Amino acid sequence: MVEGGIPFPMVSDGGGKLGTLYGVYDETSGVNIRGRFLIDPDSVIQAMEILTPPVGRNINETIRQVQAYQLVRETSGKEVCPAEWTPGKPTLKPGPDLVGKVWKVWKP
Repeated sequence: MVEGGIPFPMVSDGGGKLGTLYGVYDETSGVNIRGRFLIDPDSVIQAMEILTPPVGRNINETIRQVQAYQLVRETSGKEVCPAEWTPGKPTLKPGPDLVGKVWKVWKP
């Protein structure tokens, strides 16, 4: 899917140990429900998505979220990514001046 491979760890959980820990293991069927967890370098879950089998995931949204979390981390939270943000679009500068005024600053 990505030339040169995916530049971050992905895991498989054949025995259901991780699925049990994250609450996505279905003991009846013996498999994990589809789950996606974005975990930062400090081992903190920043995002998660759980889907039942009839609905697939959107890799573009996953990539967008990874990019957004990376930007927020790189700026130490001085910039945040609003709804529908993509790389190259404006970010927001959080603070008391922004409270209740996001609509004046953010015009997607």
